[in-house]
Amino acid sequence: MDDANQLNKNIELSEKYCQEKGERLTKKRKLVLRILLSSQKAISAYELVDDCKKNYGEVISAMTVYRALEFLQSQGLAHRLELANKYVACSHIVCRHQHKPSQFLICNQCSRVEEVDVDVSMLKGLREVTNRTGFHLSDSPLELSGVCNKCI
Repeated sequence: MDDANQLNKNIELSEKYCQEKGERLTKKRKLVLRILLSSQKAISAYELVDDCKKNYGEVISAMTVYRALEFLQSQGLAHRLELANKYVACSHIVCRHQHKPSQFLICNQCSRVEEVDVDVSMLKGLREVTNRTGFHLSDSPLELSGVCNKCI
C-alpha cells in the first residue's frame, strides 16, 4: 500500500474510532491529523496553521488548531512532546489494544521522532529512584534526544 492510501486508511479508521466513542472527527480536526500523519517530524501548532494555509488553502486560527490538538490528544490520536512543545501523530493510531507507556526518541538534527514502547519494569525502576530523591514523575511520556541513524 502506498503512502497516500495508508494515510487515507489511517484517517478513515480514526474517524470510525471517534464515532464509536460518540465523538466527531470534524473537517478541521481531520486536517490537523492529516498533517501530523504526513509529517516526518514533530510540528508546532503554528507550523500546523502555516501548513493548513500553504498546502491545503485552509485558513485556520491558532486557537482552532490548539482545540483540534487537544481533541486528538484526548482520543489518543496525537501526542504532545512537552520539551519541544510540538506534536506528533500516535504511531499506534489504528491499534485497538492497550499499549505500554510511550517513549519518544527525538533527533537533535532533523527533528524526526520515533515512538517506542517503554518496558513497565524500567518505568517502575525510574519512579523508585526519583521517589527516593523526593521527586515525583508526572505521567507524561519519556522524551529522549539524540541523533538518528540518518543524521550520523
